[in-house]
Amino acid sequence: MESTAIIETGVAALLFAAVFLAGGRVHPFRALVDRRDIISFGGGMAAAYVFVHVMPELHGARQTFTESVSVPLRYEGMAIYFLALVGFLVFYGLDHWRARLRETSEAEQAGSAFKFHVGGFAVYVWLMAYLLVRNLEETPVSTTLYAAAIAFHFLSLDHELRNEHGAAYQRIGRFVLAGAAVLGWGTGLLFALPHVALAPLVAFISGAIIMNSLIMELPSEKDGRFWPFMTGGLLYGLILLPLG
Repeated sequence: MESTAIIETGVAALLFAAVFLAGGRVHPFRALVDRRDIISFGGGMAAAYVFVHVMPELHGARQTFTESVSVPLRYEGMAIYFLALVGFLVFYGLDHWRARLRETSEAEQAGSAFKFHVGGFAVYVWLMAYLLVRNLEETPVSTTLYAAAIAFHFLSLDHELRNEHGAAYQRIGRFVLAGAAVLGWGTGLLFALPHVALAPLVAFISGAIIMNSLIMELPSEKDGRFWPFMTGGLLYGLILLPLG
């Protein structure tokens, strides 16, 4: 990679880490807008990024995937879209089992829920940071768009985990996720996956982003804000639209 790209992606990775380390305390627009509105706005941005930017990109990923393998594929690479569904379902399952573990009042089970939840999202953050460096489309504009959308998405994730796990997240979880962001970036610098593996990874993450945005925003008990979420999605979608 060029040194400029390393610096740009490194700054973005540090931004991701900073969201987890300080996201619960830093609120530069406190006097203008409620913090929860900003989080919902960011959730809409993340959803817009997937629907307007990543999903069209998956069409190209499907073609790349089909051309990269050495054997004919059944259904002409439709597995790419199936993997997006898998990502969606995996993180639905993560939230479901976390809730099941939290149903008991036993301290051991509560600790297991925390480890299970934070561990799953550590892998998620690691993958997102890896794609910051190794994505299907590696241009300064695409990196900036990705970094902005995912940073806001991580702000929503940080808020969700702080509310869910309290002191345990403050003491341990946020450092695990911040470390995963930096580690994912470092892994991306050292190892470049071939397109035949990268395209399925992008598809999986796309489905995961959609599910996590739904989990963190749509149920009423999550205290999501409709208009900020709607505004973030529409505005960011309009920004992405002419960029193709």
